[in-house]
Amino acid sequence: MKPRYVILAALAATTLFALAAGSISKLPEPWLLAGQNPEHYDIGLDSGETVSGRGGKFIRNIDGVDKSWGTLMQSIAAKNYVGQRLRFQAKVKTSDVKSAGLWMRVDKPDKRATAFYNSQDKPIVGSTGWQLRSVVLDVPADSSEIAFGVLLHGKGQVWLDELSLEVVGKDVPVDSFPQKPSTPADRPSL
Repeated sequence: MKPRYVILAALAATTLFALAAGSISKLPEPWLLAGQNPEHYDIGLDSGETVSGRGGKFIRNIDGVDKSWGTLMQSIAAKNYVGQRLRFQAKVKTSDVKSAGLWMRVDKPDKRATAFYNSQDKPIVGSTGWQLRSVVLDVPADSSEIAFGVLLHGKGQVWLDELSLEVVGKDVPVDSFPQKPSTPADRPSL
C-alpha cells in the first residue's frame, strides 16, 4: 500500500474513532451564550450526546457557581410569524441540574417583551434522559424579534437536539404562568 493511502486510512480511522467517542466543538452563529453571569457557563456541540446524529447543543456550568444562570439562545426576526402562534420545541437531556427549561420571548421594536414564557412553573431538575419539551406563544402584529433557547440555573449541563420552530394552530394552547389564587385582600370591596 502506498504511504499516502496508509495516512488517509489512518486519518479516516482516527476521525471515526473521535466521532464514536464523542467530541466537543463550537456552535455556529446565530447561537450565543447570555444570562446573568455568562462567564460561569460554556456552550458547544457534543457529538456524543445526540438523538438526531448531528450532535446535541449544550450549555454547562464550568465553575460550580450555583447562584447564577445562563442561557444558550438565538434571536430571529418576527416578520415571518406575525399574527401566528409559534412553537419552539426540542428534545432535552440534563445532568445534575438545579433547574433548567426552554424559554421564548417575543419583543416589540422598542425591545419590550410582548409575550414571554420560561418554564419556571415546570422546570427540569436533576439528571434526565431525552424528553420532548416545548414553549408556545402568540406573535402579535407589532412584534419585531423572537428570542428562544434553554435556561440553566446554577450547576449542571443541558443538551438540546431535534430543535424546531413551527407555526401551530389556535387549538394548541399558549404557555403562560399560572395565576396566583386571589385572596380576600386582593378582591375589590363592594
